[in-house]
Amino acid sequence: MEKKILPVMGMMCAGCSANVERKLKAMDGMKTVAVSLPGRTVMVEYDEKQVTLADMKQVIDSAGYELIIDEDTRVDTLEKNNYRLLLKRMSLSWLFSLLVMSVSMGWIAVGGRDAANQTMLIISLVNMIYCGRQFYVNAWRQFVHRSANMDTLVAMSTMISFLFSVFNTFWGDSFWGVRGMEWHTYYDASVMIITFVLTGRSLEERAKKSTASAIRSLMGLVPKQAHVVSFDSVNDVPIAAVGVGDIVEVRRGEKVPVDGVVIEGEGYVDESMISGEPVPESKHKGDRLLAGTVVSEGVLRFRAEQVGRKTMLSGIIRTVQEAQSSKAPVQRVVDKMALVFVPCVLGISLLTFIVWFMVGGDSMLPQALLSAVSVLVIACPCAMGLATPTALMVGIGKAAQKGILVKDATAVEQLCKVDALVIDKTGTLTIPNKDVDFKSSESVALEDREQLKPHAAEAVSLLRQRGIDVWMMSGDKEEAVAYWAKKAGISNWKSSCMPKDKEAIVRQLQSQGRKVAMAGDGINDSQALAIADVSIAMGRGTDVAMDVAQVTLMGDDLRLIAEACMLSRHTVGMIRQNLFWAFVYNIICIPLAAGLPRVFGFDFQITPMWASALMAMSSVSVVTNSLRLKLLK
Repeated sequence: MEKKILPVMGMMCAGCSANVERKLKAMDGMKTVAVSLPGRTVMVEYDEKQVTLADMKQVIDSAGYELIIDEDTRVDTLEKNNYRLLLKRMSLSWLFSLLVMSVSMGWIAVGGRDAANQTMLIISLVNMIYCGRQFYVNAWRQFVHRSANMDTLVAMSTMISFLFSVFNTFWGDSFWGVRGMEWHTYYDASVMIITFVLTGRSLEERAKKSTASAIRSLMGLVPKQAHVVSFDSVNDVPIAAVGVGDIVEVRRGEKVPVDGVVIEGEGYVDESMISGEPVPESKHKGDRLLAGTVVSEGVLRFRAEQVGRKTMLSGIIRTVQEAQSSKAPVQRVVDKMALVFVPCVLGISLLTFIVWFMVGGDSMLPQALLSAVSVLVIACPCAMGLATPTALMVGIGKAAQKGILVKDATAVEQLCKVDALVIDKTGTLTIPNKDVDFKSSESVALEDREQLKPHAAEAVSLLRQRGIDVWMMSGDKEEAVAYWAKKAGISNWKSSCMPKDKEAIVRQLQSQGRKVAMAGDGINDSQALAIADVSIAMGRGTDVAMDVAQVTLMGDDLRLIAEACMLSRHTVGMIRQNLFWAFVYNIICIPLAAGLPRVFGFDFQITPMWASALMAMSSVSVVTNSLRLKLLK
């Protein structure tokens, strides 16, 4: 099975992401599909023998989106160009809106009523063709593929407003006048809907860039060029040109471009971005260097061993991207709702029109149209679709900056529920003395055999304050296990544990209804890690432990476990806030837009223009609210 994260251009709402996911899942050979709306990416796990990236691109592109499968494509450049185009169209749309409003209000004199309406018709048509073109093109593509999204609602509402206004412009007197009824045009609504939606999307795009700042900062750790030694000369080459076996020179103040082993020189390297340790590490011949770390003193030459996507930093970036693209359980429910949301809104809009028209006949036709259009405009699947993934992107990104590597969104949702932590001793809670053999030196004092990790006792205390009980499991003898448990402030421990014993205690706690996290660093911990509700590995542990674990701590600071639990609680709390307000917004605003207050005698109506403004602000508010996580101390 192959696993990739691919950019998707053109997704604007929850309906879009749900459609992309549905299209890909329907293809043979697809095992996993997870679309990230704020990240504009899709994570796919697939069988290369049954389906290819080209097949996926054909399906997604034909549905009105663009799947980027060429790794050489500069997605950031495409996004910048699209954002500039969006700003340009938004600015022009505001100009057209001001012109239409000026003519409508009589601020600009263009002749009589007919001349004014015809002027507004031309301005509105230009605005729809140029500024709003994407809505109609995308809506048509959705219609062809028997689906609908936010563009469908915008396209239908503006077209109805515009066409009704065109009818009134040329046949208003002959149709309404002969019936003794007053008539109006609604060009301002068709223009302002497009203007407000474009404004909302531009604000949303700007806010979304902040949610992905963690990934950009990690990518910024990789230098653009490397000093490659060739015979007696040193040449600067692009980072992509560095190959395995090349000799690379890195100088004071520079970032290490790829992973490798020192062959010449001495110096100090700041590895805090990987290990979390603030003190620079001394480097000599034979020592390992990691991409993204910074040489603080000296000049080093090293042989490149892992380059490109195989460096540890690339692995970290990939893990964070996959975690941000993964789905929390609550998001899967929201996605299912998003698939039926737009069709339901279309039905409510049609029902609104029918009810008003049946109540008052021709005299209520303008009211029926305005209410139906307002319902189409004010309904917002975007807010629901963005509620969970934006909070997750910010939360997982902030965790990565703190040295907590989260592999999937489920871990974020589960961490806040953890009330029991099973922890390994050697390598996780304590650091063994490399100069002492445990096997042959029984006479060595316990504090000389190993030492408690820095801040371990403080970490246990923090966990207990948060209502998390700690169990220490170790294969060591009773005397050593009891000694270090007491030193760390742990009251529950067990010695002489085999891997199956660690698994058994996790299962026992789970049978008591507890949510269990397991923290370990070795192969002997992998069984317990695999069945725990949340699995946590130490960054300096074995590859097996890190592969199994959902969360990896990049340093030795066990306080990060408590921080991860706290961050999870705040992230899940933010998701609940976003979903609550997204649902409340639609529950309250759709009836108001349908004209329900008028039924009870209140002279209140949400016009299409204000409906579009409210819809745009609902999406922006969800993203902005999620960004508050970045301010979390």
